[in-house]
Amino acid sequence: MRKRSIVALVAAVLAVVVPGLLLAGGPGSPGREGAGPGVADQFWFLHRDLGTEGSLTVRLTAMTGTITYPPPDHDEIVSGLVPWAKVGLILKDGLRQGSPYAAVMMTGDHGVRFQHNYRHDVAGRPGGVSEQAPRWLRLTRSGATVTGSESVDGKIWETVGTARLDGLPDTVQIGLFATSPGDLTLRRVALGGSVEEVRFTQAVGVFDNVSPGGAWASDPVGEMNRTDWERLRHASGAVEQAGVVTVSGAGDIGPFGDEPLITARLALMGLPIALIIVLVVGTSVVSSSATGAVGRRPLLAMAAASFLTGLIAVGVVVPVPRVAIGLGVAFALCAILAGQLRELFGRRWAAVVVSTLLVFVPYVVTTVALLPDPVAQWLLRVTPAAGFAAGQTLVEYPQVTAHYAPSAGYFPLSWWAGLLVLGAYPAVLALIVRRRRAGRWEQPRMPRSDRSPRRHAGV
Repeated sequence: MRKRSIVALVAAVLAVVVPGLLLAGGPGSPGREGAGPGVADQFWFLHRDLGTEGSLTVRLTAMTGTITYPPPDHDEIVSGLVPWAKVGLILKDGLRQGSPYAAVMMTGDHGVRFQHNYRHDVAGRPGGVSEQAPRWLRLTRSGATVTGSESVDGKIWETVGTARLDGLPDTVQIGLFATSPGDLTLRRVALGGSVEEVRFTQAVGVFDNVSPGGAWASDPVGEMNRTDWERLRHASGAVEQAGVVTVSGAGDIGPFGDEPLITARLALMGLPIALIIVLVVGTSVVSSSATGAVGRRPLLAMAAASFLTGLIAVGVVVPVPRVAIGLGVAFALCAILAGQLRELFGRRWAAVVVSTLLVFVPYVVTTVALLPDPVAQWLLRVTPAAGFAAGQTLVEYPQVTAHYAPSAGYFPLSWWAGLLVLGAYPAVLALIVRRRRAGRWEQPRMPRSDRSPRRHAGV
């Protein structure tokens, strides 16, 4: 490898590492999120102690809510529930955010659910709730096992789900809760891209027939009553009157946190600069032979150097082995692709232009809210940019309303499928280049006497 190529690859590493560390605040910070998504844990909790054995039963007679300033008017506050608003019973290891829990609940549009430890969701009966058609809910603990049940009459019970929460202390908190995630809408921008807009919502559950009875404590898990709506109109909290308990709350309990998190996508903002450097450096690997063919050893050396570039750059800011190794492989394949294009076209500028159009442009235009989501997803399925799905750490959850699109960090293919698409391009180019070499070398040559000017002139 030439000294200029080495210097350029070092610059590619710095292009990723410097902004990544500045955004993360130090080495390795994004890796904690890269190892798995953050969690949301914010709700109002009317609770009391529960030992290693016991249960809590309630009847839910109403579930209402508020959505603030939804489109199209943006100046009205309307009554309504977002699909994943939740009210019900929850058992939790204390009041700290992120602690283990299990809950049985009614949702805004998905019926009864049993959820535990933020990522697990089991469906119960569909439908809603009203005074004419109440829902009975029960949560039971037996050691480390928690069971959620439902009933339409309080007599015949059906199990919704069971979870084993290892490590629970002898005394946990159990009680009634309410929470409601933001109302998500998409606003069209640019050439058809979409930008997320989220508005505050609140859920209210009305309970009675609480059994067993007893003294309660009322606390928020996470911050509450920060918005003008809560402070000036209807504060989140719990009210008990004549055996009827009303709990109001906002937030969510699930895989994603409401506060901005330093994800791998944010930490790798310098990746496009490193990518263009790798593509340009990849086009410099050409043999000095008369045929202009790319030598196997120089190409493999460039691929190995590009792999190390990606591995080191990504590994410093996102110390997740799958992400660092996967993006290192993507860089190596991109370098091979660029080198093969150099041999195919014979001119370096042409190879740089084509490799940029094939890899860099699709990757950049799909990571911003520029194109319609279906177009961006199509580009990340059929172009070499699909390989950068290796850097994705976000996971799609059916129980979470989110904008699952490339501009929000979601690739349409898995990391391994994306690398297969990227790898297919240099594989096909290798076949084309090989056939071209064979055709050039096997073309029969005329005898020197047949090429004599005198013979062609008829002399």
